[in-house]
Amino acid sequence: MTDTPPVRPTKARPADAAAPQVRPKTEGWSQKKDADGRPLLQFASPRRGKPPVHLADLTPDERVAKVMELGMPGFRAKQLEKHYLNHYTSDAADMTDLPASGRDELVAGLLPLLLTEVRRLETDRGDTIKFLWRLHDGALVESVLMRYPGRITLCVSSQAGCGMNCPFCATGQAGLTRNMSAAEIIEQVVRANALIRAGGLGDPRGVGHDEERVTNIVFMGMGEPLANYARVMQAVRVMTDKKHGMGMSARGITVSTVGLVPAIKKLADEDIPVTFALSLHAPDDELRDELIPVNSRWKVDEALDAARGYFERTGRRVSIEYALIKDMNDHAWRADLLADKLNARGRGWVHVNPIPLNPTPGSIWTASEKHVQDEFVRRLNDAGIPTTLRDTRGKEIDGACGQLVATTEDEAAAAALA
Repeated sequence: MTDTPPVRPTKARPADAAAPQVRPKTEGWSQKKDADGRPLLQFASPRRGKPPVHLADLTPDERVAKVMELGMPGFRAKQLEKHYLNHYTSDAADMTDLPASGRDELVAGLLPLLLTEVRRLETDRGDTIKFLWRLHDGALVESVLMRYPGRITLCVSSQAGCGMNCPFCATGQAGLTRNMSAAEIIEQVVRANALIRAGGLGDPRGVGHDEERVTNIVFMGMGEPLANYARVMQAVRVMTDKKHGMGMSARGITVSTVGLVPAIKKLADEDIPVTFALSLHAPDDELRDELIPVNSRWKVDEALDAARGYFERTGRRVSIEYALIKDMNDHAWRADLLADKLNARGRGWVHVNPIPLNPTPGSIWTASEKHVQDEFVRRLNDAGIPTTLRDTRGKEIDGACGQLVATTEDEAAAAALA
């Protein structure tokens, strides 16, 4: 059991108290509001045509049943799993261990086309690639592949758009188009792995490992993962299943949320020890109500209690994500308040990842100054909270945190493929 230190009163230093306080507001777009004038939250997916059923949407038993329904013996399901989830192909011509008669029909029935690549952009000397995908119904989503020393990370989308309506996030500006299926989530990983295996990210051995595949998944692309709970968890099961799936380590998979407390508690009971990340961005309800509209449902302390509960249930240290925004949430007293709230719930259960917001010239939404970032991090570390300022990747191609959104240019490019 961890020690729980008493909460100490937080007092702003005089110089800090004089720092400007910028209030959140939208720029260049109007935030959707409900009848009472509050930011509109969309938890339910709008009704649209469902994507075709895919192998990755099904349990292992359901795959066998589907194969038999298509006129093949059940053991062919295992062969399809290997080709798709381990060899990263859905091309029937690659599956020479399947009988020629009926092969095309079997593959079409279980591995239908889900994503069409519209474009890809590269930056960071080729270490970061952003993909724009068109779904079967024309919806557009993005994923970002990043190579680091010793690992390859894929940031996946779980929804087309987002219904959480956070004013600083580009993805939320257009609202929620629809939930993505488990297979549409998995397909992002398969397509990334296929590119890596083909050498599209360079020699994997050059980054410290021999595996030609994604090693880490972060559910930090488009969408609020826990608002699409069932499909995200099916995708995680496919990723981690060593017998019928991709065989990834659950510890290399990060599921994030802006604070859907009931879903956090449900995630803790899944017995799949993924890394859990809470996108907090403010330790006080007054500011977080404006920054993160879902805070009107579940307050800061409720979200932190649920995060602490995840640690107690799984033993997995929780990550706190905190976008540092100049003169808005980067005040030193807020670092002290955050430290107080985290330490009040014990020691050793949490790690804070501040990340400078990706700057836009002339906008109120811009990164904290370097000395302010350093002071924020110093105060947390001095209070005993492990804190690491996160690297920003992909901002030159609008592929960094909070920048993923389908633009009119993207829509035109997708329409040209139709």
